[in-house]
Amino acid sequence: AQYLATVEGSRLVVTNLVASVASAYFELLALDRTLDVLTQTVARQREALDVVKLQKEAGRANELAVQQFEAQLADTSALKAAAELRVKQTEGIINLLRGTYPQPVRRTREGLHAPVASNVATGVPSDLLRNRPDIREAEQQLRATKCDLRAARAAFYPSINISAGAGFEAFSPKFLFSTPASVAYSATLGLVAPLVNRSAIEAEFNAAKALQIEAMYNYQRTILTAYVEVANGLAALQSNTAIVELKQQQRTAVEQTVATADTLFRAGKASYFEVLMAQQNTLSADLELIESMRDHHVASVDVYRALGGGWRD
Repeated sequence: AQYLATVEGSRLVVTNLVASVASAYFELLALDRTLDVLTQTVARQREALDVVKLQKEAGRANELAVQQFEAQLADTSALKAAAELRVKQTEGIINLLRGTYPQPVRRTREGLHAPVASNVATGVPSDLLRNRPDIREAEQQLRATKCDLRAARAAFYPSINISAGAGFEAFSPKFLFSTPASVAYSATLGLVAPLVNRSAIEAEFNAAKALQIEAMYNYQRTILTAYVEVANGLAALQSNTAIVELKQQQRTAVEQTVATADTLFRAGKASYFEVLMAQQNTLSADLELIESMRDHHVASVDVYRALGGGWRD
């Protein structure tokens, strides 16, 4: 049972490792998409800056407008540089988890848009918790302590046939003093030695009982922790499904604002402030949608982890 507990412990490490790699992978996909959005935004903002400079030369804009567009472009460029750094760092984390030297991580940019198994969010049978390696590990540890307790209880009884002089050798030698072999066959010491030995055996028996109680509490705690993790994971998966839908609606609502504001600005029917706000709102909507999609995938990974590396039909 102790050996099987270590086997389950190793499976727990594998499950956590797979989940960590998967979470980092979805983070990397989100960063790729973020970098694409920022690159496109920088290009649009640089074009808008060129337009406002031309309008300043024509007397239709002032230096303040130019400075505002320059500040916005610098801020977005800084975000892009930070995203590029985070891509490299996340690739490094994945390589570290995989035990490989730094190298590009193969991925598809469409992976972030892959469907998530949201049907699990409706609930799962509690019996699936038994698939978790940590629960199986705690169960094996509990089974092992029961065996230890039985062994400790058996130490109270001689392990060979009872005779007048055999009592000294019948009990565990680790609790006895070193004595000449001839003493073991003394009838008197055969009666006294078990009494001397008894305190140590009782101590071991009490320790075995305490370990069994500890193992039981650990088993209960592990099950409770598993239940909470699965419940929280399912709640997060369900909530993130709704969040992604709402963020997609938000992104659709602001999708045309930049082009509209730019057209009106060129025609002199909108201020540069409206163009700046439209660009900022669109960028925020894009980044928030990417973050919500990433969180949705990570929530599914957390459910995978909470269920012990997957679920069975």
